[in-house]
Amino acid sequence: MLEELKKQVYEANMELPRRGLVTYTWGNVSGIDRAAGLFVIKPSGVDYDVLTPDDMVVIDLEGNRVEGKYKPSSDTATHLELYKAYPEIGGVVHTHSPWATSWAQTGRGIPCYGTTHADYMYGEIPCARNLTAEEIEEAYEKNTGLVIIETLKEKNINPMHVPAILCSNHGPFTWGKDAADAVHNSVVLEEVAKMAAWTEMIRPGAPVAPQCMQDKHFLRKHGPNAYYGQ
Repeated sequence: MLEELKKQVYEANMELPRRGLVTYTWGNVSGIDRAAGLFVIKPSGVDYDVLTPDDMVVIDLEGNRVEGKYKPSSDTATHLELYKAYPEIGGVVHTHSPWATSWAQTGRGIPCYGTTHADYMYGEIPCARNLTAEEIEEAYEKNTGLVIIETLKEKNINPMHVPAILCSNHGPFTWGKDAADAVHNSVVLEEVAKMAAWTEMIRPGAPVAPQCMQDKHFLRKHGPNAYYGQ
């Protein structure tokens, strides 16, 4: 079932350690087949060194395991909420990459200090509020997804214009048009988080990039009249 999607999600998961975004099993990637109403996700706690495409777990949009010998990622419910809320999302990634996670642990969003950030993310990368004790106890992973959605709505953020968020005291989630694109955004997020941290170390209180520069760099790649690339 969904053999090609399993291969794609497997390859996307394997990109995380190659890019230095995960330590041990601290990460997961999923990808969805909208026509089938199913998504594929990494199994929980299985080491990347032994992972195979056949180990990927198939989940329906009710959160039920449809196929797979392993339990799905413990973050499955978060991925599920994002897929249900945003039909344009085709892949989701969660890591504990150190620079992005460091920002998450401060409870701060990542300001747009320059064009590297603006090329991929349109404005500040937000940080969601902390979950309440009741939200953590009741349905932690589902509520993590819901607080991401809440944050994007409150800040009026187009999820495809800012395909990343930080969860306070936890870590980053990214998404994209498919699993590979979501991983690409995770790599970009980590680099942008590092650059922003260095910017503040070098110049505390540094101003964000001028809005006109942010507009130019984002829209030339992603706007209706985009002209970047072939």
